[in-house]
Amino acid sequence: MWAALVVAVFGWGVGFYGPPVFLHTLGTRRDWSISLVSAAVTTHYLVGAFIVASLPAIYRKLGLAPTTKASAVCLGLGMLGWAVAEAPWQLFLATLVSGAGWAGTGAVAINTMIATWFDRGRAKALSVAYNGASVGGVLLTPIWVGLITYGGLAMAAFTVGAIMIAVIWFLSDRYVAITPTSIGTTIDGGPVVSTVVMNAGSQIAQRPGWTLWTSGTFVTYAAGFTMGLFVQVGIIAHLFSLLTPDLGLQGAGLAIGFATASAIAGRTLVGWFLLPTTDRRLVAAATYLVQAVGCFALAMAIGQSAPILLLGILLFGIGIGNVTSLPPLIAQVEFARADVARAIALATAIAQASYAFAPAAFGLLREWPEAVAGSSRVTVFFTVAAGLQVMAAIIYAIGRHRHRRIRVAASD
Repeated sequence: MWAALVVAVFGWGVGFYGPPVFLHTLGTRRDWSISLVSAAVTTHYLVGAFIVASLPAIYRKLGLAPTTKASAVCLGLGMLGWAVAEAPWQLFLATLVSGAGWAGTGAVAINTMIATWFDRGRAKALSVAYNGASVGGVLLTPIWVGLITYGGLAMAAFTVGAIMIAVIWFLSDRYVAITPTSIGTTIDGGPVVSTVVMNAGSQIAQRPGWTLWTSGTFVTYAAGFTMGLFVQVGIIAHLFSLLTPDLGLQGAGLAIGFATASAIAGRTLVGWFLLPTTDRRLVAAATYLVQAVGCFALAMAIGQSAPILLLGILLFGIGIGNVTSLPPLIAQVEFARADVARAIALATAIAQASYAFAPAAFGLLREWPEAVAGSSRVTVFFTVAAGLQVMAAIIYAIGRHRHRRIRVAASD
């Protein structure tokens, strides 16, 4: 669990939060247009999405530990390639390598590490491990900025990449390569007896091949996950600059830190208090609704009220972590055990391919006509975001009713 947390720190700190930092630096130091570097960031995420969909098969063929080590090497070398690229074609070539590395150190990788060891205790273990993603943003983003300022982009990429490769290589050999059976124990330290009716025995039929796409359960699961993550990434990409006019640079930075701390708290609370019998889709839908209320608060508060502004950041931040940690827990109880890893990988790939375009899409909202029915651009930005989050909650709720009907039929 703690090894997975450290992998998440580097995976997100380098593979997710690194490219936006590089976007600004490459734009200013290489005199490349923001649209060019933004396209490279999108390519990085899209390549990762393509690889993520194939990760379960890669794990079966190569093993979890070797794949994790190779991913760390790819991510480190890829980001170094970003740093030393002198021409756009070199930059896009580097994104192919970095995107592959991000895929093997991101959400599916962390879930696979945790699923190897935890069944009944998976909610708590995932909440701890996925907190590494938030820590990665808080810890490595200022480190990136500091190292780039001190020694340049190439030195920063080499330093962070070398440390990441060394640490993940050690953790992969020492912990990730170990399985319960290899040391004479079982998942959760005892017999695997699922306490959730839906994933006990063979009550849920396995869906081989592409038949998973014909399942309404999977469609609503992937759609709710995708829409929620799309909105979240779009907001996060612009939140700092939107808060700066009201709070200043330092205040906006503190506000982002406050949102991240809220994310860690929200994910931890859900992980520790989520019962085996709790309807996980209902919790996910509630998370989106809380974030939607936060967005409405931000829409009203920007330029008007600092206390309401902080309340909006708190409510939005509470859900940041749960948007990524709840979907694997939903999959655990809604799909046949043999389909869980594949369902998570496919849904994550769809979500990642979609959120690659989120910063650009929400950027268009910021260029909305200055006044639409008396609303400012910022109001439109957060109102649209809130509306999409409500839609994501409804999609999860629709799947929840379908899921309950299937469960009743299975019980009969």
